[in-house]
Amino acid sequence: MDVATNLPVAVIGAGPIGLAAAAHLLERGLEPLIFEAGPTAGAAIEQWRHIRLFSPWRFNIDAEAVRLLEAAGWELPRPTALPYGGELIDNYLAPLAALPAISSKLQTGARVIAVTRAGMDKTHTRNRETTPFTVRVEHADGEVRDHAAAGVIDASGTWSTRNPLGTSGLPAIGEDSAADRISAPLPDVTGRDRAAFAGRRVLVVGAGHSAANTLISLAGLAKEEPGTRILWAVRGPSAEKVYGGGDADGLPARGQLGARLRRLVEAGTIELHTGFGIGSLKSLASRVSVESVDGRTLDADVVVPCTGFRPDLDILRELRLNLDPAVEAPVELGPLIDPEFHSCGTVPPHGAALLAHPDKDFYIVGMKSYGRAPTFLLATGYEQVRSVAAALAGDREAADRVQLELPETGVCSSDIGTSCDVPAAATAASAAVTSGGCCGAPEPVLVGFPTGLAHGRSGEN
Repeated sequence: MDVATNLPVAVIGAGPIGLAAAAHLLERGLEPLIFEAGPTAGAAIEQWRHIRLFSPWRFNIDAEAVRLLEAAGWELPRPTALPYGGELIDNYLAPLAALPAISSKLQTGARVIAVTRAGMDKTHTRNRETTPFTVRVEHADGEVRDHAAAGVIDASGTWSTRNPLGTSGLPAIGEDSAADRISAPLPDVTGRDRAAFAGRRVLVVGAGHSAANTLISLAGLAKEEPGTRILWAVRGPSAEKVYGGGDADGLPARGQLGARLRRLVEAGTIELHTGFGIGSLKSLASRVSVESVDGRTLDADVVVPCTGFRPDLDILRELRLNLDPAVEAPVELGPLIDPEFHSCGTVPPHGAALLAHPDKDFYIVGMKSYGRAPTFLLATGYEQVRSVAAALAGDREAADRVQLELPETGVCSSDIGTSCDVPAAATAASAAVTSGGCCGAPEPVLVGFPTGLAHGRSGEN
């Protein structure tokens, strides 16, 4: 990056990875300009603050961010404790965003609607690399303004763009018109959103981490609200992938949770419908009728979409990107994380070299860098932005140096864009919490399950 321009580096998103990117840019003597669409830092995590992560604190915080915080008197939470999403915000992200060095560069209620090169669309090549970026932002007051930037780090995540309920990557027929019967992903069914689920017929769609988490929460609600009926629809021929490896799982707490879900299905608490690819939804007076492609129908009061997420690439249409055609991740990263061939393996640490695009000094990091693949770990994102900040500062040696050691045990995350599995070294601690332990901690709502397969979706056959 041409630091002589005196322009800031635009950071899109003030979640864990975006704020870490800002911290590393500051450490490098570069000025970040952070745009957050939500009203506060960590706005996406606020939607699932009731979820307890599967990974302990020590894997959820960035080293440079911690240095800034500790200089202001912040104290690290117990490294082996498993934080809720709300604790991640209250005890880490909010204090980090409040530091003067960060808060003075943070604009909330600022939704990025486009990124381009100043005065040129993606078809223009001459002087492209030396032309600043233009970041077009819709601000909270409704005004749209263009901001000049020397580089851009897109850490906007994928929470705002869930996958549709229908098959073939398209919305089911009638899905849009039935929107008032479709909840947000990962609703707080026993707390904030309880009234929408208590005593109602709830259809959970999906065979991933969000589905398993929501089903277990609904089962708890059904104990207190006997009229609650739980339906579960999966596209595949069985739910074995969600149940996981059981006793064979390298992480016992994770295997036990999958086994718990299996028992709920076998006991009839959860009504499982396999091979149910959704073809259409019909919104009726008091319910929604969901029809599979083979003609079966399920009636529900509310549908919970647990179908995963995809990146919003519309804002990047005028940039030159090099994306994997399958998962929409940077082309060199795509084959390492493609869920068609990988289930729960650890992705090698990587940085600026692997994340680079044809438009120089533009990077997609964090969950969005994984495109449609769900296996993201926060620690991996922190290594990404450390390397990217070094590259933008011209320190190629530091940018190319791998500084992250991931545990050997396969560590995956949920499709909500967070780290959520307990690495090998923390398994004992997580098991103690899950079983209640000597301290009587509440049973955590855990996100992140092993598939139980050696090779992703291809292993189903």
